[in-house]
Parts: sequence; C-alpha cells; structure tokens
Amino acid sequence: MLIALLGTPLLLLGVWLLLQRLNRTYFILSLTRRVRTEDGSPLESKVAVMPGTTRFGNNLDVLNCTPSSLFNFLRDSAAKAQGRNFLWYFLFAPMYNVIRAEEAEEIFQSTKLITKNVIYELLRPFLGEGLLISTDQKWHSRRKALTPAFHFNVLQSFLAIFKEECNKLIKVLDKKVDGELDLNQVIPQFTLNNICETALGVKLDDMSEGNQYRRAIHAIEEVLIQRVCNPLMFYNWYFFLIGDYRKQVQNLRIVHDFSSRIIERKRQQFKRKQLGVVDDFGKKQRYAMLDTLLAAEAEGQIDHQGICDEVNTFMFEGYDTTSTCLIFTLLMLALHEEVQERCLEEVSTLPEDTDSISVFQFNELVFLECVIKESLRMFPSVPFIGRTCVEECVVNGLILPKDTQISIHIYDIMRDPRHFPNPHEFQPERFLPENTVDRHPFAFVPLRSKYSWLLF
Repeated sequence: MLIALLGTPLLLLGVWLLLQRLNRTYFILSLTRRVRTEDGSPLESKVAVMPGTTRFGNNLDVLNCTPSSLFNFLRDSAAKAQGRNFLWYFLFAPMYNVIRAEEAEEIFQSTKLITKNVIYELLRPFLGEGLLISTDQKWHSRRKALTPAFHFNVLQSFLAIFKEECNKLIKVLDKKVDGELDLNQVIPQFTLNNICETALGVKLDDMSEGNQYRRAIHAIEEVLIQRVCNPLMFYNWYFFLIGDYRKQVQNLRIVHDFSSRIIERKRQQFKRKQLGVVDDFGKKQRYAMLDTLLAAEAEGQIDHQGICDEVNTFMFEGYDTTSTCLIFTLLMLALHEEVQERCLEEVSTLPEDTDSISVFQFNELVFLECVIKESLRMFPSVPFIGRTCVEECVVNGLILPKDTQISIHIYDIMRDPRHFPNPHEFQPERFLPENTVDRHPFAFVPLRSKYSWLLF
C-alpha cells in the first residue's frame, strides 16, 4: 500500500524532473529546440530573449495583427531589447532578430545563409523560382544569365525612358499645384510604367490591359500583407479555408497571363530581328531586360517558365520598392522647404534642355542623392530581410537550430543612434561624403536589389 501511495508522486516528480531537463534543450510548449551560445555562457549575455504574453512563447503575440499593429509590435520589441539583438520562439522554430549592423554584416556575407525565410515562400505562387526566392545553383545560373542586362550601356539607354515618363508625371503634378494629390495613385502608376518599358520593352499605357494589370498587382500585395500579419496564414491549408485564396488565384492569373503574352510577343520579335548577340547592348534598338532572357533561352540557359519567373520578379522588386521610396522622398521635400530649395538650386545647374542631359551629369546631383538616401534610411522600402538556417549553424556566437528564422530589421539598423545621431530627424547632410567616412559599411542597407536603384 505504501509503495502504491508513493508511486504516483514519485512518477510525477520523475516526469517533472525529466521535463525540466528536456526544457533546457527544447522549448517544449513551442515544440522547438532552444538557441544556445557557442561558448556556453548564459544566452541572455549574448541576446535579449523576449518573453511571450503566454507560456507558449511568442506564438500568440502576433495573431490577427493589422499592418500598423504588427509594425508597432516590432518597434516595441526592438525598444525593449535596448539596442541588442533579440529572440522570439514560435511554433517549431525560433526567430533571431538582428537590429545591429555588426551582426547583420556576418549574415549578409555568409555563403551558407542564403536560403530565404518562410515569408518569402508566400511569394512563390507569384514569383516562382525567380532570383528573389531561388537559391544555390539555380540562383547562380540565373544571376549569370541576367548580368548582361546590367551592363552600363544598357542602363544608360533607359535614361530616355525615364525622361519621357518624368515629363508625363510633371504634367500630372502641374495640374494639382493648388490642390491635393494622392501620391499613392500617381507614383505607383509612374513607376510601373518605367519598369514595364525597361524590363519588358513595352509601354503599359499603350496596352488595354494596363490598368487591369496594375490593379492585380495591388490586389496580390494586399493578400500578401494579410498573410504576413497572421502566422496561421503561412499554412496553405488555413489560407485556403480562411484567407483570400480565391482573390490571390484570380489576380495571379491576370498577372501571369499578361506576362506570358508580352514574353511571347517579344520572343517572336526577337526571332524576326535576329538580335541574337547579347553583346550589342542595345546598339540595334532599345534593349530591354527581357531581351537578355530571350537570348539566354536561345542558348538553352533558361526555359519559358524561368523567363516568366524572372520577369515577375523584376516587376515586383522594382515596382513596389521604388514607388515607396519616391513617395516618401516627395513627402520629405514637401515637409522641409529648405531642403527642397537646396535641391532646386542643385538641379538648376543642369542644362534646361533635359533631352541633352547625360547619365554622367546626374552624378553631379550630390545633395539630391543625399535626400533620397535619407528618405530610404528613415522609411526603407524593404523593412526587413529574412534567412532560414537549413542546418544547425553558428551565427554571432549563437548556435541556431535547424529551421531557425533570421530576420534582419533594416528599419531599426538604419535608426541606430550609434551610426545616425538623432535618427528620427530628417538630415540629408548625413550622406555627404565627408560625413560617411567612419560609418559602419552595413549601417545603411536600404535595398538589396540592384534594379530598384535604376529609377533614383
């Protein structure tokens, strides 16, 4: 009888001790391994560990957020970390949040941490295996195939397109000088027109499907934001049952059909004119990036689906990031008249005949470039960049388990007062050459996409 009475408490004690020991290695209630330090020191000495609102880690902290509440949650977490990188524990995986340039440098320069994190997977139905999502050999081969598209002569040929679209934009702005103007309507249209003509070689305004295509891109972005704001939406079965799955499918069909028609039209044109030699770099006609992909297809380096993926990737990466930057830059110029006047003085040094201005002369607009960079610093078009540990790895002195999600918070890195004093103030002078000499090279990382810079 005594043994029977003692048996149950002893069993419970044994289970409790086992769970305690197991919990040192695993976050049991999140079903994931814990992050450890490489040198065996306490984890809190290397990184801030953010407690969740419940015992289930941070799983319930970000359910059903709105974009603004998610943004505020991220900023509050960074503030609580007090300038340190911090950890969250979600279901099946920890998330390592990097808000310091020093640790971000190691991750950006790693040859192993190249696999994008889970959020990028939400883009796969749209972008397929494009450069933004692909990894390893496919990423290297695609990048090699696209390299000719970034030859200086090709980029210089885009200047005429930018001038033409800028003149159209100025006419729109002139009509609203004494009234209100919704930049969220005007600038995305301007940007998408530029991207379509440079990447695809077509004028979006000349096509009846242009407005439908713009609306479809916007709808896809709305669905993406919905999924990002609710981790349960990361699971396709949940998204299919609860989310705007049909809205995504409908608009993806519009976007993909549009891209396919353009590609096929350009393919026939490519064959008729026998462009063939990529090294001509637009000497025979204005050279679009799609021409580079078609030349690669002719050499067996890429197939039709691959071309579609890269075209959609160029459109997505170049369109939204550039629109966001231009909108905030114009807003900052409107709010800071003294900065606006200084930019006007600098621009006035260029010839009045804009058609005669070369790309080299734009390099003389040093202060205007500072304004754009300061706008990007304060309002980065890409607020975070993600990676996934495909195997256990050591990063910044931490042993990160397999499947750990890494989130590099660009917004917080570029508002670090160690690198940018008074970080919440708009001060373009920060980026004058004499003021950047001692700045950490990874303190300013607004865009990881080379193409997004072409409109600036």
